[in-house]
Amino acid sequence: MPRIYLDHASTSPPRPAVVDALIASLGLADPGRVHTEGRIARAVLEDAREKVARFCGTRSRQVIFTSGATEAINAAVYGSITSGRGDHIVCSGVEHSAVRRASERGGRVSITTVSDDGRIDVDALLDAIGPNTALVHCQWANHEVGTVQPVAEVVAACRERGVLVHVDAAAAAGHLPVSFDQLGADLLSLSAHKMGGPKGAGALLIRRGLRLPAFLVGGEQERARRSGLEDVPAWVGFGAAAEELSDGGVTRESEQAAAQTERLRAAAMAVAGVRTYGPADASDRLPNLVCLGVEGVEAEAVLIGLDQAGVAAHSGSACSSESLEPSPVLAAMGVDADHSLRLSVGWSTTDGEVEAAAGVFPPVIERLRALRRTAT
Repeated sequence: MPRIYLDHASTSPPRPAVVDALIASLGLADPGRVHTEGRIARAVLEDAREKVARFCGTRSRQVIFTSGATEAINAAVYGSITSGRGDHIVCSGVEHSAVRRASERGGRVSITTVSDDGRIDVDALLDAIGPNTALVHCQWANHEVGTVQPVAEVVAACRERGVLVHVDAAAAAGHLPVSFDQLGADLLSLSAHKMGGPKGAGALLIRRGLRLPAFLVGGEQERARRSGLEDVPAWVGFGAAAEELSDGGVTRESEQAAAQTERLRAAAMAVAGVRTYGPADASDRLPNLVCLGVEGVEAEAVLIGLDQAGVAAHSGSACSSESLEPSPVLAAMGVDADHSLRLSVGWSTTDGEVEAAAGVFPPVIERLRALRRTAT
């Protein structure tokens, strides 16, 4: 059986249009030069910036390209802390590790509580704001369980209090409509590879009129907000992904993803001792992922069993190759990460693949449980 990739929430393969755009722009010159070759590269780069801006509902001048969401998050934290606004940062317990760790390096951090379905406690978040608070983080949607956060409420409240607010939209972009100007946030971070763009590409959106010290210095690139020779191929690829998702692309792909994850959810829930994490209402969660709890079998064993059956998935447990610690997101929700599993679909997932994965899941779990009964 061909391999089935159900880990798009970690990274999604590049779309064909993205690959074509990358290859076509590999030979472009330095866009900072005034010769003809440089001007051609500049025009191509600015066209990509315009595509990303249109996708995000803002002007191109608000888009600062980065190497990914991690850099964008670090830049948001650094700029906020070094701008003289204070040394205190507020975020919830379900923010991405890049948000938490960048904040811990930048200043004093208050971590606020969440509900058992991963929803930010808005009152707790706002109560943590003090006179020296430089920045409040609020993810648009959670990357582990898919909870869509009350981001508009948080942004409006922070703006009333005169506190900068950063929105991590890496998990949401490409799956939910994102309009930066309509939201009114000060800062917003994006990642290209999670929506079928190239790896090594992202953006930090900065509200019009907001000036913050640059995180990377040394040159005048990106309007002196991010130094270093522009990665034209990666950013052009980002623009290609954004263009494909504009004009109804997000809605079209999200509807397909929601139907596919519902099929996976139904197949998993038909197995005794399996439950789902995150909001029960589909409108309150991302359409492209489902987080499961599997009673009686550790996640690492499930991942290996699925992998042997040809299905790639992800877990928030300690078996992650990048970390020896369980997911802090699941810990904040009171979930046993050692028994959690995340299945996520993307632009390239077919209904046939979903049906095959749904058929594989029950026998894998039953076999693992039988082995455990035999061992005991």
